[in-house]
Amino acid sequence: MRVRDFLLLVAVCLIWAFNNVLSKIIVSNWAIPPLFYVTMRFAVVAVVMLPWLLPMPRPAWRIVAIALCLGGGSFALLFMGLQTTSPSAAAIVLQLGVPFTMLLSVLMLGERIHWRRGIGIALTLIGVLIVTWRPGFALSHGLWLVAASAFAGAAGAVLMKQVDDVTPFRFQAWVGFVSVVALGLASATVETGQWTAAAAAGWPFAAAVLFTALVVSVGAHSVYYHLIQRYEANLLAPLTLMTPLGTIGLGVLITHDPFDLRMGIGGALAMIGVLIVALRRKPATELLVEREVR
Repeated sequence: MRVRDFLLLVAVCLIWAFNNVLSKIIVSNWAIPPLFYVTMRFAVVAVVMLPWLLPMPRPAWRIVAIALCLGGGSFALLFMGLQTTSPSAAAIVLQLGVPFTMLLSVLMLGERIHWRRGIGIALTLIGVLIVTWRPGFALSHGLWLVAASAFAGAAGAVLMKQVDDVTPFRFQAWVGFVSVVALGLASATVETGQWTAAAAAGWPFAAAVLFTALVVSVGAHSVYYHLIQRYEANLLAPLTLMTPLGTIGLGVLITHDPFDLRMGIGGALAMIGVLIVALRRKPATELLVEREVR
């Protein structure tokens, strides 16, 4: 992976990490119904990305499936889970996205996992588990929803690798459009008091929706969609483990969470694993292709 792309991915993970903290506040502290929150977020995305909506990528079923997995499905399940579980426990379960992505990329894309990358993945996962593990961990109803969110995100990422010649903005347009339709109907059917809760939260909720829509979805996710079109799915998946580390770091800065030796050791192991994955030597055939392109 090129240094510039690696730094872009670091920035994306930090934005996602802050969004995790913010989303917990929105659905828990402010009591905003999660499906309504996701609908409002993607409504902004759909409006901003409207000029890129047409023509519709083909086949239509695949772009709809990607939109449901990466957009409404993944986020709705995550935010529903955050209502009843802690961010640290959710961070552990979200790491299921790594083996999910690797398994699906092998089954659906025929990708292979080199032993050196496997070591980097293992070190990163061990480091994240050391940082985020808490005694008494149990897979509650909320964490099952988080696990389903991890699988939906992994499935969407792998499906995206099967789509050619679709720009990140067009992906965003369809993610926004499909998510608004699907989740808007779901929110109207199963949730109540949405607008009352939004009015009680006031302008901070409006600002949060704009941030998550414009900075997180349009900005960070567009960059990620661009990267996933350039690199293997099972290369990017372990690198996104920087997100839970960033979540913990921002928790220390914003909410003054304690930082102990266990967190330091786990963070160091995770970052070593990330570097091993990112700095993996390329096969000679890949280097030859790059020289021919240049």
